[in-house]
Amino acid sequence: RRPPQLRGRIFRGSQVVARGLLTKHELRSSAWRPLFRDIYADAELTVAHHTRCAVVGRFLLPEGAAIAGRSAAALYGATTHADEDGMVEVAVPSGTRFGPMAGLRVHTATLAPDDIRLNAGVPVTSPVRTCWDLARWVELVETVALVDQLLARRVVAVSELRDYALGRAGDRGWRLTLRAADLADPGSESPQESRLRVRLVLAGLPRPETQYVVHDRGRFVARVDLAWPDAKVAVEYDGLWHNHPEQFHRDRRRLNRLLDSGWLVLHVTAQRMRDDFAGLLAELRAALRRRR
Repeated sequence: RRPPQLRGRIFRGSQVVARGLLTKHELRSSAWRPLFRDIYADAELTVAHHTRCAVVGRFLLPEGAAIAGRSAAALYGATTHADEDGMVEVAVPSGTRFGPMAGLRVHTATLAPDDIRLNAGVPVTSPVRTCWDLARWVELVETVALVDQLLARRVVAVSELRDYALGRAGDRGWRLTLRAADLADPGSESPQESRLRVRLVLAGLPRPETQYVVHDRGRFVARVDLAWPDAKVAVEYDGLWHNHPEQFHRDRRRLNRLLDSGWLVLHVTAQRMRDDFAGLLAELRAALRRRR
């Protein structure tokens, strides 16, 4: 049974039972999807991560708490893995009793008033505080991949991250935030590009330039993902969309122009990053050594 008042809605189960709209037995039917404790949605409603964050912010969060971490980054426009496990990350003031609760990843934190802002009525950690939390809660490569996206969207700046970290020198996480700020680059065009760049730098390679524009005798040749211009070596990350026949054709024409201009181009796929990163490193080190 699907009362019209509840179609397309998210609601508290206890309230609709008290109003007589549904019985407890009917609430457990396949017509309704449980999201969190006592929070249900119409099963025909598409519930994205942004929606789950809004539900948590409006129905569940205690006073002084906020959506945080990867969930906050998603609300600011970053592509995260948050939708994969559906977990909403929140920061709760120290001393507040809250959780554990299925569907939530709860962190205890000290939150200053400036650390929280309202996003469509939902309390969310500020962009700079979000980056601070990411540096403490997420491993470095993934943190930088998220910070790169926030920098590219201009919701935060590297100088803000450094100032915030230095202002909290001595607190747990300040060095991690500085490290993430030093490795971040708003020029990256995809999370995988960011992960590749950071892994190369952490492995000891010189820092590449992102989205480098190659010219030859004043003529535009191409723009490459990662470049070491002094050696004329470039690395291109090839996502699945590069397999499309038309894109493959354009890529080969572009590669020929780069080769004609004296550039050496190495192509990297997700499988290569996952299964043979050491081999990729060896090839790139050899290419840079020969070219120099």
